[in-house]
Amino acid sequence: MNPLRFFLPLSLSLFFSFSAAASAAAATAPRPNIIVLLCDDLGYGDLSCFAHPEIRTPNLDQLARDGIKFTDCYSASPVCSPSRAGLMTGRNPNRLGIRDWIPPQSGIFLRPGEITVAQLLKKSGYHTLHAGKWHLNSRTDGSERTPGEAGFDHWLYTQNNAAPNHLNPGNFIRNGTPAGALTGPSSHIVVAEATRWLDQTPRAPDAPFFLNLWFHETHEPVAATEEFLAQYPNEKNLDRRHYFANASQMDAAVGKLLRYLDDHGLRENTFIFFSSDNGPETLNRYRGAQRSHGSPGPLRGMKLHVTEAGYRVPGIIRWPGHAKPGTTSAEPICSLDFLPTACALAGITPPKDRALDGGSLLPLFSGNPVIRPHPLYWQYDFALNAPHQLALRDGPWKLLASATLDQVELYDLSSDVSEKQNVAAQYPDRVKAMTATLRALRTEITAEGAQSGNPPARQNAAKKE
Repeated sequence: MNPLRFFLPLSLSLFFSFSAAASAAAATAPRPNIIVLLCDDLGYGDLSCFAHPEIRTPNLDQLARDGIKFTDCYSASPVCSPSRAGLMTGRNPNRLGIRDWIPPQSGIFLRPGEITVAQLLKKSGYHTLHAGKWHLNSRTDGSERTPGEAGFDHWLYTQNNAAPNHLNPGNFIRNGTPAGALTGPSSHIVVAEATRWLDQTPRAPDAPFFLNLWFHETHEPVAATEEFLAQYPNEKNLDRRHYFANASQMDAAVGKLLRYLDDHGLRENTFIFFSSDNGPETLNRYRGAQRSHGSPGPLRGMKLHVTEAGYRVPGIIRWPGHAKPGTTSAEPICSLDFLPTACALAGITPPKDRALDGGSLLPLFSGNPVIRPHPLYWQYDFALNAPHQLALRDGPWKLLASATLDQVELYDLSSDVSEKQNVAAQYPDRVKAMTATLRALRTEITAEGAQSGNPPARQNAAKKE
């Protein structure tokens, strides 16, 4: 018997019926502009509004006060490329054969058969832009899918990290052509590209836009300008000072974007989702990572772990008139939810010819929970916190499991966010049921990933990403 049998029919019927109702409602109202602000390796505890004792992020703090701060926000994976693939498609990245970060020339990329949120929005009349890190192809010579082929009208991107670092990077590509040397911090270049494009792109009065802004901050190689270093005069460790300043540097770029929206009358009809692709880098995991001073806050683990700190990340949504200002929510949300949410906002139907792993977040804005096709599930075959490679969250319950499912741990996250008290022995029936669900999901998702066309060879997560 399929252990998902009793979970799926009711939840899926509610999922599709609510999505249809939300889409119908959205179609009768002005469609909102949509903006994603995604950081790289920003830890759960790296913003002042998420209790960092030193880092100053006044613009993101204000964004949180203007909207909803999500304490239980998750990325699709504890590592970069899979996380981004999940956000773009609403599908667990293992379905796509993107199981780890994508090294250059590896032949792993977001395959043409995968439908992205940008394609769906563009087809429905949105103007679309991507600026910043991409990391969903391994080659930039046009032989693998670019942001343009993934649905973006205009794009300025790097394959992976900004080089030589976040200051004056020279490896951006604009619409297929190397952009040459650019001046300023990477995040500020990204925001400037977006605002310039908005100024220069003719749009009908009722034509909305989608901005996909993926900052390089706070991934190594970390570098900050003197303007932001000066904000931390008491920090004597120069590497830590650069990290703190790097987060503030990114925050200032967000501030520039928010002021642009205000100055152009775009604030009220713009949906903004801010988050990170995964948890904070482990200090000195590889040569050149000496500035990775990100904080997991109270969470267990770091990036590349399937414990909470690997993929529980800061989450903020601002949507004036819908997201109640100053709200803090413990509802679990995930970057996999972005595609179905964007479809509901735009009044379009999500793809029905493939499995989606996220749910629309629109119910939250009317006081209802998210309806999911199945519990939140993570699979990272190369996790550093051996032996665990799998995780499942269902309500407050979190199951960690080894690849063979012979070693499991159970946590009640509502009272134990740090995953210190393994209560598996106290709840054997719950462990059995969640293990069965996890096994069924792994079997289904792994089988689909094997047919993706991406090479099965792993990438070494212990090396530089």
